[in-house]
Amino acid sequence: MKKLFIVALVALMPFGAFAQKFGHFNSADILPLMPEYKAAEAELQELTTQYQDEFNYMVTEYQKKEDDYLKNRESLPEATRQRREQDLADSQQKIQEYRMNSSANLENKQAELLNNINEKALKAVKEVGEEGGYICIFDLGGGVPFVNATLTTDVTEPIKAKLGIK
Repeated sequence: MKKLFIVALVALMPFGAFAQKFGHFNSADILPLMPEYKAAEAELQELTTQYQDEFNYMVTEYQKKEDDYLKNRESLPEATRQRREQDLADSQQKIQEYRMNSSANLENKQAELLNNINEKALKAVKEVGEEGGYICIFDLGGGVPFVNATLTTDVTEPIKAKLGIK
């Protein structure tokens, strides 16, 4: 009797699945349209420019020191030459550290900004899912290997509406 009940349940499950709603959207089509995304891009571009300007300044200063050192190296006393060589090595190290730190800072800022954007988009997806009675909404831009678009509903427009995007 128990086996018969399980077999009947398994046989009827596909019919129940047809009554359930599944949706799909592509975040790559939505996120770039968000005002927050455009603001984040502008902020990151400004920060990149600031870091690049400082990096260029540091390199220019290093090149001036190096040119001066190379021009006067033969006439410098040994102690002065060693001090300038150490100063050049320290400057190179500072440039390398600055490049690594600025790159890490940019990555962290980008992750922070995108996280905030993704959270807002996820909230909109959840609201559309709850309001529309969806069992699941798949993000085609999120690495889902396959979604049959004929068996799911495209919820891109309702998500855009929730986000205030036209």
